[in-house]
Amino acid sequence: MNVTIREMEKRRSIRKYKAELPAKEDLDLIVEAGLYAASGMGRQSPIILVVTQKEMRDKLAEANRRILGAPEGVDPFYGAPAVLVVLANKADPTGIYDGSLVMGNMMLAAHTLKLGSCWIHRAKEEFETDEYKQLLQDLGVEGEYEGIGHCIIGYADEEPEAAPRKEGRVFYIS
Repeated sequence: MNVTIREMEKRRSIRKYKAELPAKEDLDLIVEAGLYAASGMGRQSPIILVVTQKEMRDKLAEANRRILGAPEGVDPFYGAPAVLVVLANKADPTGIYDGSLVMGNMMLAAHTLKLGSCWIHRAKEEFETDEYKQLLQDLGVEGEYEGIGHCIIGYADEEPEAAPRKEGRVFYIS
């Protein structure tokens, strides 16, 4: 079997992480994989925020927890020390799809580097708030952006098994 497809089959969403921050070089490779995701008409409009500063990571996690409605003390990022936030330009008609491809590329890249990842939602709600719109302005981001997802990254502290694939999901028109 093709090595790429085999790695796709082995990748799992990780929901338990070790505290150790991955090497910057590995995070840079994961981000680069995201930047090479396909995009509508080659516009390459999604952007990525690389969050490794613990204070900001925890602030994002707390905002995410509140939006989720989870009890205090719950970490919706499962202890992952790095968060790659993907945002799409609202002016781009394919931005949401393009950002989704960025997320997928980064999760596969993390897996090939022996790192765990998981797509965490609620970035859309976070980046609709004045606080996170201001963060983007402070970073020099121009335009209006919509949160697509948080790609949490770290060393896995679990090895989940794949769920069986559901039948009846492919239909051929030959």
